[in-house]
Amino acid sequence: MSKATDSSRPRSVRVEAGRIARLVLNRPPVNVMNLEMLGEMRHGLEEIIASNPAVVIIAGEGRAFTAGVDVADHTDDKVARMLELFHGIFRRLDRCEAPLVALVKGAALGGGCELATACDLVLAARSARFGQPEIRLGAFPPVAAVELPRVMGARKAAEMLLTGEPISAEEAAEAGLVNRVFDDDEFEERAEEFIDLLARHSRPVLALTKAALRLGRQRALEEALPEVERLYLDRLMKTHDAREGIAAFMEKRPPAFQDE
Repeated sequence: MSKATDSSRPRSVRVEAGRIARLVLNRPPVNVMNLEMLGEMRHGLEEIIASNPAVVIIAGEGRAFTAGVDVADHTDDKVARMLELFHGIFRRLDRCEAPLVALVKGAALGGGCELATACDLVLAARSARFGQPEIRLGAFPPVAAVELPRVMGARKAAEMLLTGEPISAEEAAEAGLVNRVFDDDEFEERAEEFIDLLARHSRPVLALTKAALRLGRQRALEEALPEVERLYLDRLMKTHDAREGIAAFMEKRPPAFQDE
């Protein structure tokens, strides 16, 4: 795994490019995202995507994932630039072919909850909290308004956005926002085990499976299935790793994937 060594990079974001790539938010005490940090996140994601990772991890250093975007950047003179930068991050995440995994400890509030929602998988420490408190400030979260109903269902998403009340990791798991909840004292170890479970698979097959999932989420079965069939036949079955996986099963041996 290679780490970025650019000495000019602010310490608010740490980037690790490679097969298992990481974008780590590091702006103590709770990783509030200001304009400078949003710009660094955008560039960090570009670096990560260019490295052609198998899996991308998004995490927060310290006691929080992120408590959201800096309220000071919502003023009339800054809000348009803030939205441009913030939503640009989600457009980059949407273009990422690799599975995105959020590792959430502590608060994932506002833009932090949106960031977790945009990931394909979310692992949470038992002490984690998820919330969209924007309504309390006379606002609403644009990304959450689009994505949360797809992930949690319309009723639970409406409750989060309209009340502003946070939910626990267990509630988030029950609602479909979180995949796994681990005790705080074993979170790092269990999360790494889960990541290794993903990363052992073929890089192109992981990407194609994510593409198929996306097609299925966005369209009705009879509309999506022909496209998924073409993805399967024209791309998946032409990879070395798909043929190797089938051969290994038939020969009763572990597959030797080559990420091809």
